[in-house]
Amino acid sequence: MDSFGPLGCLLPLCCCPPGSCLPAVRFCLPLVLASLPTMATGEEIAPALQDSWGDFWLFRFFVNAAGYASIVVPGFLLIQYFKRRNYLETGRGICFPVIKSCVFGSEVKSVHQDDGSLPPRAEPTESSTARQVFKLLFCAAGLQASYLTWGVLQERVMTRTYGATETDPGEKFKDSQFLVFMNRILAFTVAGLYCALTKQPRHGAPMYKYSFASLSNILSSWCQYEALKYISFPTQVLAKASKVIPVMMMGKLVSRKSYEYWEYLTAALISVGVSMFLLSSGPNRTVSTVTTFSGIVLLAGYIIFDSFTSNWQDALFTYKMSPVQMMFGVNVFSCLFTVGSLLEQGALLESLRFMARHSEFTAHAVLLSVCSACGQLFIFYTINQFGAAVFTIIMTLRQAFAILLSCLIYGHTVTVVGGLGVAVVFVALFLRVYARSRMKKCSKKLPPGDTPVQKV
Repeated sequence: MDSFGPLGCLLPLCCCPPGSCLPAVRFCLPLVLASLPTMATGEEIAPALQDSWGDFWLFRFFVNAAGYASIVVPGFLLIQYFKRRNYLETGRGICFPVIKSCVFGSEVKSVHQDDGSLPPRAEPTESSTARQVFKLLFCAAGLQASYLTWGVLQERVMTRTYGATETDPGEKFKDSQFLVFMNRILAFTVAGLYCALTKQPRHGAPMYKYSFASLSNILSSWCQYEALKYISFPTQVLAKASKVIPVMMMGKLVSRKSYEYWEYLTAALISVGVSMFLLSSGPNRTVSTVTTFSGIVLLAGYIIFDSFTSNWQDALFTYKMSPVQMMFGVNVFSCLFTVGSLLEQGALLESLRFMARHSEFTAHAVLLSVCSACGQLFIFYTINQFGAAVFTIIMTLRQAFAILLSCLIYGHTVTVVGGLGVAVVFVALFLRVYARSRMKKCSKKLPPGDTPVQKV
C-alpha cells in the first residue's frame, strides 16, 4: 500500500473540531446509541451507562476516531503531495533525509518473490531442531509471563475501584485510551533506547507504513479494554481462542500469504480443543456479567483489528529490520495518535489527576506498561521468527494456561470434556510440528522452484 487507504473512512469525522461536534452527536445519535446494547438481548442499558452518553463506547469510539483523523488526514495529504511532486528526485535541503525516510524509505524490500508470498523468516539455515524448539519455548514462556501478569492487572484496573473507604465507595478509572497511551509510551522509550545502544540493521521501510499497524493495534487494545465492561470473561477468552483461522485468512488478504491444508486443519483443532477446555473449566462461568450486543461488536472489532496488526507486521518484515525497530516504528505512531486524541478531548490531564489521587493506580498502570513493553518485544520476535499464525496459537494457549493454573492452585476440577479439549490441543500441536519438520526435509531434497505440496 502506498497511502493511508484504509483510513479513508475517518475523513468525515475531522470536518469539525473535536469539541464542537460533541453536541451534534449527542442530539443526532441518541436513539441509535440507546438501541445498540439491547438489539440482540432485549435488555436495558446499565444505570451507570445512562448517566452520560459520553460514557457509552460507541460515542467514545467516534470521538477517538475524530482525534486520530486530525492526524491521519494531514499526513495523508502530505504524503500525496510529496509523491506527486516526485520529491525523491527533486527534493533538496535540510528536511530531505527526514521526508525521504518517512515517505519513501531508503531501500527496496530485501527479497522479491514471483508469487507475491512472504519470504522465509530470518532463521539460520543450519539451525538444529533442538535450537528451534528452544527458541519457540523461549518465545512462548516470555509471552505467557508478560501477558498473564498483564491480564491480571488489566482486570484489576478496569473492574475495581480505587480509594475506597468505609464511607467512600471509591472511583473507577474509565479512560481505556489513556491506558493504551501508557503502554505505548513505555514501549516506545524501551525500543528507542535499545536501538540507540545496540547495532541495528539499516532501516529501509517508509516510516508511514508503521501507522497502519499502529492504528489497528490501538483500536484492538481499546476494544479489548472496553469489551470487559459488557461481556463475560469466558466469552472474551473463547473469542481469543478461536481467532487462529481469522488471522490466517487476514494473512491471505493483507500479505497474499499461502498456507498448507494441514495448517488450516491444526489451527481448527487447536481452536476447538481450547474452546472445549475453556467452556468446561472456566471458573465462575455462571456468575459472570451478561453478554450484550455491544460486547459482541467490541469483540468482533478486537479480533479484526488484532488479526490485521499481526499480518501487517509480518508483511513489514520483508524489509530489513529487527523486531526492536518494528517495535519502535509502531509505537512512534501509537504515541502520536493517542496523545493527540487525549489532548483534544482534555482527557490527558484528567487521567493524570486520577493518578495523583490514587498512588495504587499509578503503580498498577506502570506495571501494566512494563508487562506490555516486554510482551511487545516477544510479540515482534515471535512474528519475525515463526509468523503471525504461530504467535496467535501461543497467545491462544495462554488462556488455557490461566485456567489450568487456577485449577491447580484453587482446587477446581477439570471435567472429561475439558481434559479431552487439552488432548486435542496437544495432538494438534504435535501434528503441526511434525508436518513442519517433514516440509523442511522435503524442501531440502527438492530442486529450487519445486513445491512439495499444494498450497491454498
